[in-house]
Amino acid sequence: MDRLTAMNMFVRVVETGSFSAVAKELQSTQPTVSKNVAELESWLGAKLLNRSTRSLHLTATGSDYYERCLAILQDVEEAEHVVGQLQTQPKGLVRVSTVVAFGRLHLVPRLAGFLEKYPDIKVDVRLNDRVVDLVEEGIDVAFRMGNLADSSLIAKKLCYSPWVTVASPAYFKTNGIPQHPKDLQDHNYLNYSGSGANIDIQYQDKNEGEPYIVRAEGSITSNNTEAIRSALLCGLGITRAPRWLVGDAITCGDLVSVLDQFQPNPLSIYAVYPPGRHLPSRVRCFIDYFAAQLKDCSSIGGC
Repeated sequence: MDRLTAMNMFVRVVETGSFSAVAKELQSTQPTVSKNVAELESWLGAKLLNRSTRSLHLTATGSDYYERCLAILQDVEEAEHVVGQLQTQPKGLVRVSTVVAFGRLHLVPRLAGFLEKYPDIKVDVRLNDRVVDLVEEGIDVAFRMGNLADSSLIAKKLCYSPWVTVASPAYFKTNGIPQHPKDLQDHNYLNYSGSGANIDIQYQDKNEGEPYIVRAEGSITSNNTEAIRSALLCGLGITRAPRWLVGDAITCGDLVSVLDQFQPNPLSIYAVYPPGRHLPSRVRCFIDYFAAQLKDCSSIGGC
């Protein structure tokens, strides 16, 4: 038994709650992972996990051993960093998750500079408009916006993005330009249905400080921000969106921003990663690079 390999498998089983998930992550098999953990328990002479057909739970001994394994694995990785000079030349795979449109518009175009600076790092970009479980899916870092539902994640604020209410010039020519948020009730409002969004839209008068709750509805709803952007560009309706999604289209005149004085506070954008584990240098370099890249675009989408 390779004790370090078994310890790493044990740690990942605890964090994912699944032998099969760890096997897939490590390109192994479920019986191999189970065997390694069992051999670790045999070598220690102690039961680490209580297993059932539906769940896994740490024993009291297993909980203490898990914390010690984390520290040991961190020390081993740090030692490898020193010997291999990985602090200055990090290498390995960084698994990144974000919503489809943000990845296409703001992550992927900035990867060329990152890969030129860190040629030994590979990046696995996973785009999905659903909120993924970082630990379960083996994600190193994710870009997320707004209020963070999972408070257990470690978050680094990168920048912010103002809100804008937009439509195409052709749409406004046919349907008129709203002068107040309440006018949106007479427009074809494109609704984004992902991440718990609803049709009650709050606006804020920057001059008077009065909030307006608008029930805006229309003929198109989508759980994908890329689809909403496409519908806007096709002149199918109007919506409020973070500027990161449509800023380039506003700049080139394909979309027009209205109701600017009624927009709420900007949307914060974060890099988030799981707690409780040493952050590898390759992941830290990735986060630091994008923090610097987006710092000069604090009103992201307008630059």
